Amino acid sequence: MKRLFIFGLGYSAARIAAAAEARGWEVVSTGRAGTLAFDDLGSVRMALTDSQQVLSSVPPGADGDPVLETYGDALAGKGLTYLSSTGVYGDTGGAWVDESAPTGTGRRTARSEADAAWLARGARVLRLPGIYGPGRSALDRVREGTTRRIDLAGQVFSRVHVDDIVSGALLALEAAPGAYNLADDEPCSQNAVIEHACRLLGVPLPPLQSLDEAQLSPMARAFYAENRRVANGKAKRVLGWVPNPSCREGLKHEAEGLKQTRSC
Repeated sequence: MKRLFIFGLGYSAARIAAAAEARGWEVVSTGRAGTLAFDDLGSVRMALTDSQQVLSSVPPGADGDPVLETYGDALAGKGLTYLSSTGVYGDTGGAWVDESAPTGTGRRTARSEADAAWLARGARVLRLPGIYGPGRSALDRVREGTTRRIDLAGQVFSRVHVDDIVSGALLALEAAPGAYNLADDEPCSQNAVIEHACRLLGVPLPPLQSLDEAQLSPMARAFYAENRRVANGKAKRVLGWVPNPSCREGLKHEAEGLKQTRSC
């Protein structure tokens, strides 16, 4: 049986694991919901020995990438996939970026270094923008009353639905090494996403506020410090990847799922 080892069984990776198992893979994983503890060195190394493919969704820490630091020597000869971030491109003032754009200019230096380290090992590096999906979308924030509309002209972001990450990751298992942007076709402002979510739920729009008025956390405020559009042509061309075209379709599917849940 083919075995996929996953480091970090989080929101996206757990769904990748489930989809891989449905396709006949045995999946072994670390993480809170995983099958092994990350620091169980003997068991992890033994499982890696029998794994043909390794996927890591573990973000870098202050001392670098923990997977590479701890198990880098055990990854030789494996098919490698790494879930990275489009934050490696930094702020482009709203311009489009593809995989040929320089990295390491943004606020996420550690992520850029990890991205480069996995590429140097021959990994398929999947660069992800804002991730949304069940339990983690603008629909949830609107329902909870925690969403904000920020008066920031010209700000635009790219996004990707978690189901599209799953399909891209499974395709990447058989792909050539290199970086691949997994983003939808239509970057847009955060306000446009919130407004669409409000329309789907039939609720009033939250007020438009300045960054100062919104009193955002430092992490949330940093979200607005970068502005870029992420091109996905390589993933479509090389992987044969077909994502939700935009967050409109993705949120519509989420809203339909909520209606079905309520009717059960």
